Amino acid sequence: MDGGFRDLHPNYGQHQGDSNSPLAVLHSDLDLAVISLVIFAYCLLSRRLSRTAVSGPLVFVALGLVLGPANLGWLNISLDSALLRRLAEITLGLVLFTDAAALDWTVLRNSARLPMRLLLLGLPLSILMGFVVARLILPELSLIEAALLAVVLAPTDAALGEAVTTNLEVPEAIREDLNVESGLNDGICVPMLLCFLGISTGHLDQFNGPKDALQSFAQLLVSEIGLGLVIGAFVGLLGSWLRDQAEQRKWIAEDWRPLITVALALSAYTLAQTLHGSGFISCFIAGLFYGICSRKELKNGEMVASLAMGDMLALLTWVLFGSAMVPDAWSHITVASVVYGALSLTLVRVLPVALVTSGLGLDHWTKLFVGWFGPRGLASIVFVVMVVDAALPSAQAILTTTTVTIVLSVIAHGITANRFSMFYGRWERSHAG
Repeated sequence: MDGGFRDLHPNYGQHQGDSNSPLAVLHSDLDLAVISLVIFAYCLLSRRLSRTAVSGPLVFVALGLVLGPANLGWLNISLDSALLRRLAEITLGLVLFTDAAALDWTVLRNSARLPMRLLLLGLPLSILMGFVVARLILPELSLIEAALLAVVLAPTDAALGEAVTTNLEVPEAIREDLNVESGLNDGICVPMLLCFLGISTGHLDQFNGPKDALQSFAQLLVSEIGLGLVIGAFVGLLGSWLRDQAEQRKWIAEDWRPLITVALALSAYTLAQTLHGSGFISCFIAGLFYGICSRKELKNGEMVASLAMGDMLALLTWVLFGSAMVPDAWSHITVASVVYGALSLTLVRVLPVALVTSGLGLDHWTKLFVGWFGPRGLASIVFVVMVVDAALPSAQAILTTTTVTIVLSVIAHGITANRFSMFYGRWERSHAG
């Protein structure tokens, strides 16, 4: 990619070169003011908008695009990929922690087979299909670049799927299953992404033959997932135990209680990343253990701040996505990238789900519902920025295709979430007997 994200902002050096200049401060304050006012306006209309096809991500992607440097210029957000990556990573980690902590284990125990099949069978099959489709539609990609694109677009987004996982019309078991799948699949994809990046950038060239490369991949997989699991369990268990000890001694002030989960989520993420584990798996596992060890009424009160902060950071990430990545994708869009995006959201997702759920006794509407609601969002943004950082020959094609797929997902899943959920919920109730 020629110049990366900086090419999107010709005034990048002027605004950022002197962080203490009045111009830089003015632009920074104006950006914050515009975003804050729009978030405030969306909060005021959130309940009414939740009943329509206008989702939060759709609103804020459009906001970033319209108000950003490519159009009105009211937002002068100049980004390098590291900033976008860090913001999206922290946002995703916080969302994963809160989603895991909120799981209802009573419901999940009765339907654990579905998320296990989706993760252990459906996810690899989706990556394989994504790779094959990429080789057919995007021949300019090398084998390893096609594999990277497939991995980047494999994980689903728990935040973007919130309209479905919180819709009471949808059977509770299906909502929990989709939540668990979205929480774990991005963490599982991380070691695969790192291994493919290592191969593509020559970091694994020192291995003699495919056997050594495969062994290296297995070690990386165990390291990423294993450390993420251990650190997440440690943070979740220790955090809940310390909270209980402080609770018994009445040391916790009520106005500080909501910050407990925010601090634990950030601790789980940063500890895992520092020790070269998967921060995303660590956050999800920490949330799982914290939720298991916490009384429901106590847990709900403590998660207020983390839920609100996760939502706000997610909306900010969507603004930056619309401001920085969408204009770049628009200037490089091709028919092939649109076709791949459409297939990624349909065939590459729906067919594996239908295949791996055979034998579970699920009806066709349930298979279609689970297959369709596999939105792409925060994880894919994080992953594609990592690919851009690696400066691969076809990084621009991967960035464009990923961005197009995410935009299509934001629109398609946003429009269909409420209507499909209502239809599916009513159909399931009418056929329950």
